[in-house]
Amino acid sequence: MTNTMTNTVRAITKEDLPALKKVLDSIELFPSEMLDDMSADFFINPESPEYWFTKTVNNKPVAIGFCAAEKLTKGTYNLYAIGVQKELQGKGIGGEMMNYIEQLLIDKGNRILIVETSSSEDFKLTREFYTKLNYSKEAIIRDFWEEGDDKVVFWKKL
Repeated sequence: MTNTMTNTVRAITKEDLPALKKVLDSIELFPSEMLDDMSADFFINPESPEYWFTKTVNNKPVAIGFCAAEKLTKGTYNLYAIGVQKELQGKGIGGEMMNYIEQLLIDKGNRILIVETSSSEDFKLTREFYTKLNYSKEAIIRDFWEEGDDKVVFWKKL
């Protein structure tokens, strides 16, 4: 079977920003108006410890990811954001995004990737997603996000 669509996971470009803002608006991961400032160092600093990446379908960004080095560590990264356009969720794109960033971090000699999420029912599928990808639930910080909503930290050795 031949796939005629152009699908790839790659680093974002400045030209991707308008489409990535639409992705963000569809999932409310963080306010899309923050994207320009948040990604600025990635574009201007070739030594940036940040990775911004996207999955494209027919050359159009449909997902966004953001990962950065944990300060004062050697080879530990934190995945701060990952999201797939709402109508494309559940089709394996998130897994492709995770495979991409894990392999990129491994290729650059890094050791650990951590992911933080919420204990709320709204994030149940998110927690299951990381478990399926062989992340270990490493810590729970009670009442972190708000009363009754814990921070759940997942860990994976790369």
